[in-house]
Amino acid sequence: MAPNTKPKKGFLPPQTSLTTTLFFIVLFTIPALLLLHAPSTSISNTFSSHASPWTGDLRVAEFAWNRLELGGSRAPPVVLKIAVFSRKWPIGTAPGGMERHAHTLHTALSRRGHRVHIFTSPPGDQRGAAALQEMNMQPNGTPTSSSPRIHCHEGEPGRWRYNKAWEQFVEENRQDPFDVVHSESVALPHWLAKTLPNLAVSWHGIALESLSSDLYQDLALRPPGEPISPGFNRSVQGVIPKVLNEIRFFHNYAHHVAISDSCGEMLRDVYQIPTKRVHVILNGVDEEDFRQDLELGHQFRSRIGIPQNASLVLGVAGRLVKDKGHPILHEAFSRFIKRHPDAYLIAAGSGPWENRYKDLGRQVLVLGSMNPSQLRAFYNSIDVFVNPTLRPQGLDLTLMEAMMSGKAVLASRFPSIKGTIVVDDEYGFMFSPNVESLLEAMEQVVKEGRRRLAQRGKACRIYATSMFTATKMALAYERMFLCIKNETFCMYP
Repeated sequence: MAPNTKPKKGFLPPQTSLTTTLFFIVLFTIPALLLLHAPSTSISNTFSSHASPWTGDLRVAEFAWNRLELGGSRAPPVVLKIAVFSRKWPIGTAPGGMERHAHTLHTALSRRGHRVHIFTSPPGDQRGAAALQEMNMQPNGTPTSSSPRIHCHEGEPGRWRYNKAWEQFVEENRQDPFDVVHSESVALPHWLAKTLPNLAVSWHGIALESLSSDLYQDLALRPPGEPISPGFNRSVQGVIPKVLNEIRFFHNYAHHVAISDSCGEMLRDVYQIPTKRVHVILNGVDEEDFRQDLELGHQFRSRIGIPQNASLVLGVAGRLVKDKGHPILHEAFSRFIKRHPDAYLIAAGSGPWENRYKDLGRQVLVLGSMNPSQLRAFYNSIDVFVNPTLRPQGLDLTLMEAMMSGKAVLASRFPSIKGTIVVDDEYGFMFSPNVESLLEAMEQVVKEGRRRLAQRGKACRIYATSMFTATKMALAYERMFLCIKNETFCMYP
């Protein structure tokens, strides 16, 4: 996500009325929502069981590259030297979808033999520093070749200073030039990025999606009759120039990676980035960390105190914050358990809503942040995974993790989720981002029962392993990087 850009003085005069503000909201949002909800025929037609295998220039493909067979069993035809700009590098269970994506991707690319250099901020504590040092060195003290090489710039722990990272990059590039450069969002600002024709940037959320997020949160959380807050007005007034500014500077990045099909459409159709510079590559999760293990799930249930006669166990994971939809899940589940006193909710995460969930009583268990092995047990212990997010931006990795673990999903009806994750009704249930719609979907889950949920979960696992693995993601990025280095690799197969 691009950093906030303050509106220029005088863009909207102080006396601007609420009507004018709402006019701008409608002006920018309705066309975007119509675009986002427009059916995409290219994917279904291209990959129909009756269609011939796709061939051609990958740069004109408007579908996710994860759908292609990219030869993971073979060694890469060229070993690449890759520079990566990431604001942070995750250590342990530290959350952060963007940084976690970078870690999964570039660890996989390193294991395939590519020379990956990460330019990032200093770790937050000594344990993090020791962990990074261990990543960089083998037991005998020599640099490792199977993990990314971490370059932490000088300065305050956890604070990103792109200028310091850029100095390190320039020095390393002078000694041995990089084949390709990868920026996670605007870790590398556009005025520096425009000097690099071999750069690709991954967008995990864009300003136009952020505007939609503000609307969904207001509709879901502001009670009827309560006036729009001054803070909301200021926020919206700031987003409009931010969208315009972002559309203009996005062109300074040579190649764009959209992590959902709907984001790819917006970059091409609203942000007006030429098709050959927009590539859809979905995020992936480590298939070794997330897999089906029913026995592990039974043991986990028993260990945390879920009774054997529980009628339904729902799970939610990630940060327990407002924009992830926890206000509507909290309210919906508080009503749900009045009708279903033997249903349970397990929350794998931490945040401001943690204590509020605990106030609901014994039927809600908040477990805090977990590492991948703990999350594997968590996912295998639930009957259905719920993601009540109020942010239609990017793609939440938790949905992919749940599906990889063989679980059906219950998710907000947003274009990115509907168009990339829950692409078939068999994979689960979708609801409008409000309490009543979520509650109705939860009742539907109860009616179906565990046996039907298990069937859905099996279908989810089949689809997820074909699309959302770290291996598929790494192979797609590898092919894109090869294409950037040499156009010969742009032709598929």
